[in-house]
Amino acid sequence: MITVPGGHVVLSDRRTERSWTVEVAPYLLATCPLTRADYAQVTGTQPDGGQDGGRLPAHSVSWWDAVRYCNALSRQEGLTPAYHPPRTTDTADGGDGGDGEEGHITWDRDADGYRLPTEAEWEHACRAGTTGPRYGPLDDIAWHRGNSGERIHEVGGRRPNPWGLYDMLGNVWEWCWDVYDPEVYGSYRVLRGGGWFDEHWSCRASVRRRSHPTLRIEDVGLRLARCLRP
Repeated sequence: MITVPGGHVVLSDRRTERSWTVEVAPYLLATCPLTRADYAQVTGTQPDGGQDGGRLPAHSVSWWDAVRYCNALSRQEGLTPAYHPPRTTDTADGGDGGDGEEGHITWDRDADGYRLPTEAEWEHACRAGTTGPRYGPLDDIAWHRGNSGERIHEVGGRRPNPWGLYDMLGNVWEWCWDVYDPEVYGSYRVLRGGGWFDEHWSCRASVRRRSHPTLRIEDVGLRLARCLRP
């Protein structure tokens, strides 16, 4: 993980034609999307039922899978889990219990454990001080529909952004913590970054996508974040 400096980012939504500015404090962010090998090391399995993959991104991961993984890794490393499940009891193996349909999960912002980045943190990190739609020529920095051969690729295979972060665009979409628009879409969560099957216009720093937190699909994964403590 690297330390991402603080700053501010202007988020925008094409559907509602609105924009808003968010101040971002320094935080830690993984240099690459979570790999299948790392996912299996913590959970003992893959979300899509496969057994191999190594440095391929962990994909077919729902938002709830991602939250559970963050808490499991935090416990494994002796850190305080960032997320509190909606149910009052956990499963016997220390998991979070349930699929979240019974209530709303909460984020303990004082916890030192692993978590998903916020949408503002994600875009701030993706841009890495740049101001254009991308931090470099698309074919150099991202696996997308035009160069991926319509398949997923190992993490870190394209050029990183100026802060040393790989695959911020392309390869797999990445879950963020935020709810997309609760008044219109309920519990749908934000996805960012574009994927290996997306056209070039979806692989831009500002593009927002939404999906139900139970969605599992082969071009969606996650990237780990942590709060930065003194």
